[in-house]
Amino acid sequence: MRHITTHTTPATGLRGIGDTSWQPHGACHGMDPEDADATFFPLPRDHEAIANAKELCALCPVRRDCLNYALENDLKEGVWGGLTAAERRPWHDGLPRRLDYSRVVAFFNGRDVHLTEAERQVVIDHAYVRGWRPDRLAAALQIGTKHARDLLRQAANKVFDRDRTLGVPRRKNPKKTTAKTSRPATARPASQQPVARPVAPASAHAPLGKAA
Repeated sequence: MRHITTHTTPATGLRGIGDTSWQPHGACHGMDPEDADATFFPLPRDHEAIANAKELCALCPVRRDCLNYALENDLKEGVWGGLTAAERRPWHDGLPRRLDYSRVVAFFNGRDVHLTEAERQVVIDHAYVRGWRPDRLAAALQIGTKHARDLLRQAANKVFDRDRTLGVPRRKNPKKTTAKTSRPATARPASQQPVARPVAPASAHAPLGKAA
């Protein structure tokens, strides 16, 4: 807490476990270190002090980032993100299985996010879908290029197995409409020849005249 409320954070060239750019925006930033320790590290049964700490955390705009910081750094004492140590215990136990898509989006936006195993797998799958090359994924996850290539190959196999199992709907090609010539109902098929009827002689149908 002393490094958060003051400007005495030691400068290091190492990649941080989590993104700490939220700290200057905290409601506790600038507090006296002794007052901050007394406020956010009360005794377990000091309910009044705990309520005061939660009241201050409720007004903090970066309360969620504070909670993530405590979880990622395994800080199991004090009030962080408006939660006590007992209230954060289930979060600590389920941290490897946590899947927060807002953190995945923040990772793709270039923020330094400490990903859980579930979040890391989602990042690998999305990197394959986006067409990332192994060197780009290796730089983002701080791993070797060969390892990144193997991870992208596993993601490709996963997509292939999914499509083979569930099936991929084929794209429907628009059918070409052909103009159909309408025929009259009395028209005969072209293969059928018209039947020729015999014509009777004209004399057979001529009227009989009077005898001269």
